[in-house]
Order: sequence, then structure tokens, then C-alpha cells
Amino acid sequence: MTKNRIQAASLMSGIGPIRGFSPGASVSGVKTPPIFTDAADLLLDSDTPEPLSGADGLLLLADGTRYRGRLFGAPVVAEGELVFTTGMTGYQESLTDPSFAGQVLTFTWPLLGNYGIHAGTSESAGVWPRGVVCRQLMEIPDHRDSVGNVHDLLFAHGVPGIQDIDTRELTCRVREHGTVLCIFGPAEMEREMLVRLDEMTPPDVEDLVSLVTCDNAVLLNEGAVDNEGNKLPRLAAIDCGVKYNILRELCRRFEVVWCPATTTFDEILQWNPDAFFASNGPGDPAHPGAATTARNTLASAVRTGLPVMGICLGHQLMGLAAGLRTYKLRYGHRGANQPVVDLESGRVYITSQNHGFAVEDPEKGMLAPHPTGACSDRGANELEAPFRVRHVNANDRTVEGLDLIGKRAFTIQYHPEACPGPHDASPLFDRFAEMVEDHLAGKPIPAVRGEN
Repeated sequence: MTKNRIQAASLMSGIGPIRGFSPGASVSGVKTPPIFTDAADLLLDSDTPEPLSGADGLLLLADGTRYRGRLFGAPVVAEGELVFTTGMTGYQESLTDPSFAGQVLTFTWPLLGNYGIHAGTSESAGVWPRGVVCRQLMEIPDHRDSVGNVHDLLFAHGVPGIQDIDTRELTCRVREHGTVLCIFGPAEMEREMLVRLDEMTPPDVEDLVSLVTCDNAVLLNEGAVDNEGNKLPRLAAIDCGVKYNILRELCRRFEVVWCPATTTFDEILQWNPDAFFASNGPGDPAHPGAATTARNTLASAVRTGLPVMGICLGHQLMGLAAGLRTYKLRYGHRGANQPVVDLESGRVYITSQNHGFAVEDPEKGMLAPHPTGACSDRGANELEAPFRVRHVNANDRTVEGLDLIGKRAFTIQYHPEACPGPHDASPLFDRFAEMVEDHLAGKPIPAVRGEN
């Protein structure tokens, strides 16, 4: 399912559940904002949900470990990289986060789906994990606004799930040995699944960004103005797997052009943007496909002197452009409770994160690396600007943000839009908006302390 397919139906207002996604609908000055599909829309169109299978299933890991459980969701076999997320809530947002493309997602919280699935609150038009693992699926959600359960959502999008798994033991194994390839499906298919598992390649070798990016560039909130009636600056948002709520936050501050990651810098310039933004996304940031195209676009924007902000994969792409290596983490950071230290202010933010790769520290190198040692080559600084590490993870000290010196550009590894998660980091959107305003006003770039 394409991520920015425009719906024929309109948004419902005041009658029944909200259908679709339209980030420009509540922005001043916008008259006819486009409307896109929300992943939960399929549940609104389904009159007779499919019953849960409950058949015996097997989860097989590449290290030889096996778990027995019960199947739900779509009746297909799941295969991919096994990862886990620690959030107690926000499962709908996680399931629809394109950054999980290529992965089999384990929820560490023992109950999955207790408040159901809600219309108009997904983070994309699809469900992106290739499979879902949990301890116990809640078949009857307890919320008046629920339009279905997790099984219904997975079935509608062709994604399988397995429950009755000891997710505590599974998570400990991943934390100790690192992320691992896996497969799960019907117990009677064990031999076939073992053959497929033996032949499986890591999803990182795939061009995952090209699978999750939007199809065509779209202006989301044409004519957007601020509270005083002034036209908002235009932002080119490069979609490497962007979450809907990031687009909502951007549309409150900019007139946003939603651009595919495969769009070149010169092609985006035809939209006359005042600034550039790069989103979160899945896979290896050093992949030579769409991720590299996006990296080259960001580097061109920085060299041209335009303001640039990168989030998550966008941060990693900027790190590569700055000449740093990116590398695979042992088990990644996925959850809504990740502490990050701002080295300038000393403040600790509790953040929402979802990534399996990191940017190396320019002095300490690769911290908490995967046992395989997978990493990119070290390249030249294509940004023509020095940089400094601004944010680090309080747990493992991995790099969580860079500031470019002498440029209006910065990056962060975490998700400031808070879906799911805390709102600690949301002012970073305002920081970027102020940078763009200063750029358009011709103000000098303030000096910063320290550089690499």
C-alpha cells in the first residue's frame, strides 16, 4: 500500500470516527488540503472481521532457539530481523511506523491491544513490521472509541502475529546476543521454515527506504499562514519513512512539500523551498539506494546554505555526509523511555526512539556495536562544515544529535513528535523554525562552542 495515496473520501467531522490523514486541515489559510489514507481506514470498511486463528505456531531463531505459540493476524509466514520495543502503550503507532519495515517486532509489555485500534491515529497508511510477537493478545479491547483489535488490523494489512511467547526470555536473548534473523508460522511448516531461515538474508541489504517513501511530491498545506496572517516559509520534507505526526508538527510551522526520498536536490529546488528536513526511516543508512540519494540531497542543501534538520535516519544520513561512519547497534533503541543528555545545557530528555543503527562518536568510535561489526566506510566531509556532538544517550553514550558549526543545521536521533512517547523534545521543531526565520531575515549565524 502506498504511503501517500490520496483518498476519494473526505474527512468525517463530528459524525462517527475520523477517516484518513490530512495534516493541513487545521492550518490557517489552507482551503483544500489533500487527504491521505490512515492504516485504520480498512477497519472502517470491514463489516465482518475475520476470526482469530489460534492455531499452533512456531517462532524459530537463526541461532537455533525455538518457541511455541498461537497464531493470529494474517495466515502467512513472517520472516525478518527480530527486534523489541519497550513501550507500554502506543502499539498502534509502532505497528504503523515505517521504520519497522523489514523487522519482526516483539512487544515487551505483556498485554498487547487492551485499548484497541483507533481511527485517524496511525502513523502511516500501512502496517510495516513483517510479523508481531507478544505474550498475550487482547481480543476484546476496552475502549469506547476502538474500531477493532490488533488482530483485525494485522489481518487487514496481511501481517501475521504470534502470542503465548515468553517475551521476557526472548528480549533477554536479543539484548545479550544482538538482533537475530527469525521466522514464524504454522507448526506443521517447521521443516519448510527452517530451510527458509537458513537461506534468509538480513533486511538491511534491501533498499527499504524506497519501499516506504511516498510516490510523488505533494504540497500538504498550500497557502498556510501564521496567526498574524503571514505566509509560512516553505519546507521540503524528504520522506525516508516519515511518521504522520511529524508531518502534522511541520505543517503547524511551515508550508510543507512532502517529497519522495528518491527526489534529487535539483528536482526539489523546483518547489522553491526555504529549508530542508529529512525524516526517520528503516534500514541501513549507508545503503546505496534511496538513502544515498537523500543523503546527497541533504549535503547539497547544507552546502548551499539552506537550513536543514534531520531526525533519526535523517540524522544518520547527515552523519555520513559529515564523514562519520554509521554502524549497527547490538539491539537498537526502541521505546518511549530513552534518556538523552543535551551536552550544552546538561538537561536530560526522555525521548521516543526507534532505530537499529547509530552514528559513531568522532572520539570514542562505535559504542554498543552489533556482534557482526557491521558498519559503513568512513568518507569525506561533504557538508563543508565542522560539527560537534550535541546530544548523547544517557545509557550507552551513543551519539544522539549533531550541530553543524557555521551552518543553520542540526540533527537528532530521537523522535520529537511524541507519537508514541513524551513531549520533552517537541520544542526542537520550534528551534528549527527559528533557524529558518533567522535565515530568511538575513541574520548572522551565532557562534557555538567547540568543534570537531
